[in-house]
Amino acid sequence: MTTMNDDRPLQPSANNQMEAPVEKDFSNGNYGNVGHQHLDSNMEGGAALNRIRTAGSISISPELFEKLYLSPENKVAGELRKTFGNPTPLALIGFLLSLTPLSCDLMGWRGAGGNGASDIGVYFFFGGLLMIIGSVGEWIIGNTFPFVVFGTFGAFWLSFGATLQPFYNAYGSYVTNPTEAASQMGQPGNPLGLQQPAFNASFAFFLLFMGFVCLIFLICSLRTNVAFFIIFLSLVGAFCCLAAAYWNLALAYENPTNTTAAMKASKLTVAGGAFTFVTSMAGWWIFFAIMLASLDFPFNIPVGDLSHIIKGASQKRKMKEHDV
Repeated sequence: MTTMNDDRPLQPSANNQMEAPVEKDFSNGNYGNVGHQHLDSNMEGGAALNRIRTAGSISISPELFEKLYLSPENKVAGELRKTFGNPTPLALIGFLLSLTPLSCDLMGWRGAGGNGASDIGVYFFFGGLLMIIGSVGEWIIGNTFPFVVFGTFGAFWLSFGATLQPFYNAYGSYVTNPTEAASQMGQPGNPLGLQQPAFNASFAFFLLFMGFVCLIFLICSLRTNVAFFIIFLSLVGAFCCLAAAYWNLALAYENPTNTTAAMKASKLTVAGGAFTFVTSMAGWWIFFAIMLASLDFPFNIPVGDLSHIIKGASQKRKMKEHDV
């Protein structure tokens, strides 16, 4: 078979013409590689995905890669990315169908309330199940950042749902008054526990440290895209507001005459819902972008690639070697 000047065999293309093999790389240029072919964000999503599935190896731009996988391009062994489907949109839809209704509940739209207790099943089977499945899928194909993000939020939704589920008695165990406890004897999840200062103050710490985790994700997202950055920026604000709301609820339940704390808690809950609504809108934008690329639509929407602004260490090393 005829070969290029680098002794690599030509490969037949879809139209039976011979073309050079493609290879995986981590930069926008081919650095003088004669047989190199490069995919970038200007290529239609379906064509790019088809090349990813069929080529022996591939080079795609950082923007296209992070749009599909929400992660900067990284080097992995094997052919798993060409064997399995993209798990990213599955995890995203689980996250969005849990968070968007919760946002509306927190803001009290159309008389909604109860801190999202009506959607416990959604938290388990959309937020928890789909995000854990997506996380495992990202782990299989070697995408560490989305693997950790989806796994973290999958566990969050399961934990949040379990806290609201009476069977787990998360709040019922805080009822210490013998008379109040006797009224629910043999029934887990005494609703009076939700009004206990200790429960509200304790649950606030979980939300606070979820905000801290999102702060770390926010810094890491500077190498992905603008939409993902907005998601974590708004989540930091949301978790901080909700943690403060629960601390103020604890003060209000401890002293029923403290109307100031109760009003603050209400306003902070609405603010937390507003932040998570912004998160949801950015998430729906990313989800729409990925689905358009997956189905080869004749147009696509930008997600604001940031990977070219903060270059990775491996990219910098390769560019240095090329300059030398």
